[in-house]
Order: sequence, then C-alpha cells, then structure tokens
Amino acid sequence: MNTAKKALQSVYRFFLFFLLSTFIVTCNFLLFLRYMELDTELLRKNALLTFLNVILLSLILSAVDFIRRRFTVEKPIKRITLALQKIQKGNFGEKIAPVTVPPDSPFNPVITGINMLTDELSGVEALRTDFISNVSHEIKTPLAVIQNYATILQTPGLPESEKIKCAAAIDAASHRLSDLITNILRLNKLENQQIFSTKAKFNLSEQLAGCLLNFESVLDKKKLQLRADIAEEIYIENDAGLLELVWNNLLSNAIKFTDVGGEITVLLKTECGVPVVAVSDTGCGISTETGAHIFEKFYQGDTSHANEGNGLGLALVKRIIDIVGGEIFVKSELHKGSTFTVRLK
Repeated sequence: MNTAKKALQSVYRFFLFFLLSTFIVTCNFLLFLRYMELDTELLRKNALLTFLNVILLSLILSAVDFIRRRFTVEKPIKRITLALQKIQKGNFGEKIAPVTVPPDSPFNPVITGINMLTDELSGVEALRTDFISNVSHEIKTPLAVIQNYATILQTPGLPESEKIKCAAAIDAASHRLSDLITNILRLNKLENQQIFSTKAKFNLSEQLAGCLLNFESVLDKKKLQLRADIAEEIYIENDAGLLELVWNNLLSNAIKFTDVGGEITVLLKTECGVPVVAVSDTGCGISTETGAHIFEKFYQGDTSHANEGNGLGLALVKRIIDIVGGEIFVKSELHKGSTFTVRLK
C-alpha cells in the first residue's frame, strides 16, 4: 500500500512539473507568434524579448530548484553523512532526526534504518564490554586462588596436611578455569556457527541414561536421591553431541543448587509424538527476577553457589536448543526447587 502511494505521488509531482514547463514554453511561443505579421524590426525585438523572457524564467526555476534541493536533498545528506562519521568513531548513541520537509521524504526510511542499526550496535557493544568484564573477573578469581595457595606451598616447614589442602585447592581452581575456557569456546563456536553438523538418528533414552551414570559419584557424594522415569526406545533424529551437552549442563545445575539429602528427578516421555525431557530438583529455586535473566551469559542469581560455576551453562543450553529447533521452559519456586523442561521437535 505504501509503495503504491509513493508511486502515485511521484507521478503526480512529475505531472505538475510537466504542466508548468508546458505552460511556460507555450506562453513564450504565443508571445513570439503574436507579432509574426509585423515588420522585421519588431519581429527581431520580439524574438529578443522572448529569448530574454525564457532565460529569466529558467533562472527563476533554477533558483527554486536549487533552494528545494538545498533543503530536501543536500541538508538531509549532510546530516546523514555527519552522523555516519560519528558512528564510525564508535558513537553508537548518535541519532538522526527524520526529515520534516517534505514529511514523506525518501531519506526517512534510510534514517530509520540507520537509527535501528545504531541501536543494535549499541546493544552489541554493551554485550561485548560486559562479556569482557565478566570473563576477566571469572578468570582472575581462580588465578588468584592458584597464586595464593602456590605462595603458601612455598612456606618452609609447611605440614603435609596443609600441602595436600593447598594442592587440592589449586587443582579445583585449575579445573574451574579449564571449564570456563571450554564453555567460552563452545559458546563462541555455537554463536558464530552457520552450518551445523548433519542430524542422525539415535536412541535418546540410552543417551539420557548414560548421562545419569556419569553423575552417579557426585550424587552419592551429596547424598542426593535420584528418581528417573525414562521411557524406553525413544529415537530421534538430531545432533546427539549437542544434546548431550544440554543434559549434562541441566543435571550439573540441578545437583549444584540442591542441598545435601535433596532429590533430583529426570523424566523422559513423549507428548503428541514429541520427546519431552524434564530435569527437576528440590533446591533453592529461582525468583521471578532471576528467571528473566537465567539464560544470559555469566548471570548467576544465587551468588552463594557462584564458586561452583561460571554462569555460562544455561546460556550454552539455550543456544543449543535454538540450534536443534527445540524449546526450553523453566518452572520454579523459591526454596522449593526448579524444573527445566525441553521439548524436541
């Protein structure tokens, strides 16, 4: 509808310009032809007068067109150029005001597009700055632990028990640092990957059961009860490697936020032919405010468990679910636990 309206307006303007030009040329020729029957001297004078009249009118029209172009073309282009120069220097907060004369200027869609681009660039820049800040903080923490305990180990006459304690702390910090770097690389790869691996058919029931077995020692250490209700022989065609990361991260989070003696429940079923996986815990739960940011990078709502993770697990999960074409839902209540449900299409 807008395209047709603009086309009609362009035709209308062209028609008005055509009529004006025709009127001027006609008037000049009528003025000239009016004295065609007079003597040669008068005819020569009239021809000169007509010629001067055409020049005068041409100058007037040129001046009008110059002023029109000055305000409707050159001025908007200058504003857009200056704004783009500022944006090139990193000023993503720069905004260009729309052209008001004429209100339907063809520059307005361009200006709107540039303003939308600066909004996106501003958001990306904020995320980049925040990402670097968070990565720096997360890397500095385990490095500080390693440095401190390494200094203690250099103390002369340090008891053997203290040496073992320091070595264990260094080992844990180095593992945390390794996990952080691994998750950053995984997330970066997934966010920039355009061509994904070919999907293949596999047994989802077996994969989920295998993931549970990998956490058996951790569950025993925290004395957590595991309730598994896994339907047998559920086959899907998807990326098995990516989905294994999802189950491992969800199980790891459930264990992390559940106190000693709590309960973890894992469910696998089909609803209307669609596989559904649910991982529940009886942990601390998630507040409404935390739930709104739960899939953001480095976001950790429960800071009491901050030393056990790096806030990248759920961001990684969300990205994978988007890639494989599934959906993930979170249902939680403070002090009662959380349930993460994944539907695979």
